[in-house]
Amino acid sequence: MLKRPVRRKPPKIKRSSRGAKPLIGWREWAILPDLGISRIKVKIDTGAKTSSLHAYDVVVAKRHGKEIVKFKVNPLQRNQRKVIDCEAVLVEWRQVTDSGGRRTLRPVIETRIMMGAREVLAEVTLISRDAMGFRMLIGRQAISSVWMVDPAKSYIAAEDFMMSRSDKTHHGSQEEE
Repeated sequence: MLKRPVRRKPPKIKRSSRGAKPLIGWREWAILPDLGISRIKVKIDTGAKTSSLHAYDVVVAKRHGKEIVKFKVNPLQRNQRKVIDCEAVLVEWRQVTDSGGRRTLRPVIETRIMMGAREVLAEVTLISRDAMGFRMLIGRQAISSVWMVDPAKSYIAAEDFMMSRSDKTHHGSQEEE
C-alpha cells in the first residue's frame, strides 16, 4: 500500500529586528552632512553601481598635499536659487558609463549619506544632472550593506527614523520604571 507524503509547513524563520535591514523606497529624502546638504531628493537605482551627485563649477585644487574638489550643488529640483558650496577630498578620477551608454571621466569623493535612522560612507561621482529628474542617484554599492529597497514604495526611510526614535524613548521609559 502506498503512503501519501506528509505535507509539512516550512519552519518559521525568526528574524531579529536588530539585524534586519530597514526598507527604503525607490525615491527618498537624504542628508549629506559632510557636504552641508540637509535635504536632497534621491533616486535609488539598484542598476547603477556607483552613486552620483549633481555638481557644477567643479574645481580641483591642492591643499596640504591633497587634491580637494570644490563644487556647487542645487539640492532641490527645479530650484537654482538655493546653492550650496561644497568641498571634499578627491578620491580618484573614474570612467563611468551612464544609462545612455556614454562614458565620462568623473571626480569621485567619499561622503556620508543618511536616510532614516541609518547612514553609510559612500563613494559618489560628481556630474551635472540638470537634465535628470533627481539631483542625486544612489547606487547599489551604497545601499547593499545597509538598506533593502522596496521598488513599490516612496519616502519610507522616515518611518525607520521615527521607529528608532520611539524605540529609544520606549527603552528609556522602561529603564526609569
